[in-house]
Amino acid sequence: MAQRVQEEDEQMMSTDDLIQAQIKLYHHCFAFIKSTALWAAIDLRIADVIHRNGGAATLSDLALNVGLHPTKLSHLRRLMRVLTVTGVFAVEDRNGEAMYTLTRVSRLLLNSDGEGTHALSQMARVIANPLAVISHFSIHEWFTTEKATTMTPFEVAHGCTRWEMIANDAKDGSVFNAGMVEDSRVAMDIISKESCGIFQGISSLIDVGGGHGAAAAAIATAFPNIKCTVLDLPHIVAEAPATHSNIQFVGGDLFKFIPAADVVLLKCLLHCWQDDDCVKILRLCKEAIPPRDAGGKVIIIDVVVGIGSEEIVPKEMQLLFDVFMMYIDGIEREEYEWKKIFLEAGFSDYKITPVLGARSIIEVYP
Repeated sequence: MAQRVQEEDEQMMSTDDLIQAQIKLYHHCFAFIKSTALWAAIDLRIADVIHRNGGAATLSDLALNVGLHPTKLSHLRRLMRVLTVTGVFAVEDRNGEAMYTLTRVSRLLLNSDGEGTHALSQMARVIANPLAVISHFSIHEWFTTEKATTMTPFEVAHGCTRWEMIANDAKDGSVFNAGMVEDSRVAMDIISKESCGIFQGISSLIDVGGGHGAAAAAIATAFPNIKCTVLDLPHIVAEAPATHSNIQFVGGDLFKFIPAADVVLLKCLLHCWQDDDCVKILRLCKEAIPPRDAGGKVIIIDVVVGIGSEEIVPKEMQLLFDVFMMYIDGIEREEYEWKKIFLEAGFSDYKITPVLGARSIIEVYP
């Protein structure tokens, strides 16, 4: 019966419908090329070359400054064609010659040591990391094989957890931590400009899983009266730079103990864990903070699926981010899923402020 229906549907499909369906299917299949082209642009530091060249560069300018092999000039042109049609860079015709310029997207790829105050090139490497991408090709096995269901897709593909890989591979760990620093700087800059008021009236804050302290440093700079502490694994805080005199680093396990503070900050942390682990973390957070009338709360920066911009790109990014997090068995939650773990952890109320595009600020009250 099902086969007959399928045959009838195929017969009813016009030639134009068939062509459009094929194009859409192949477009999905080739979507990974956007990531590989972006990765190449970061490796070649094309954004920096254009910036140093006065904001515009020809193909020859790019070739000269990225160390291009003479036989690869036409290949670079093809790469730039993809990067311009996808909006990473812009191109215009100047006297018959293609001139490449920066867009809002490629400005985020500028070197963070130079002009890129909102640099996100290392964070792009974290997201488009081949280690993560390869893990997603294990989802079928993860879904259907008994042994694999007790592991994460990353473990299925690589034989270790993501966190073990970060701890044991210095280069991978360095990129991961640098990406987290970049993302925190951008997020905290947006929060400070939006004047959310979430840090007003508090005297102490602990950033749980705060890595090298980028978020804490931004808070301590904007609010000098707040004493900030960063809690992360000992090997991570051991490498943290001395960025601010008002920040203390503590090595420890967030599943065992969270030091006391007025506010606990959880930035892009809970999406790494399933509900049971999140409840354990939140219960320890609740023990660490004072009552609500004394200023106690937990601030979560994470995706709330379905909340935020109504534009298609942010909405799609939320869903893509959710499936991306499967590689470590993480999850991006809808509001009702967040509410469930808040109540189970003993919290009484929460407030969602969607000021970060695809992500939101969630204030959770004891």
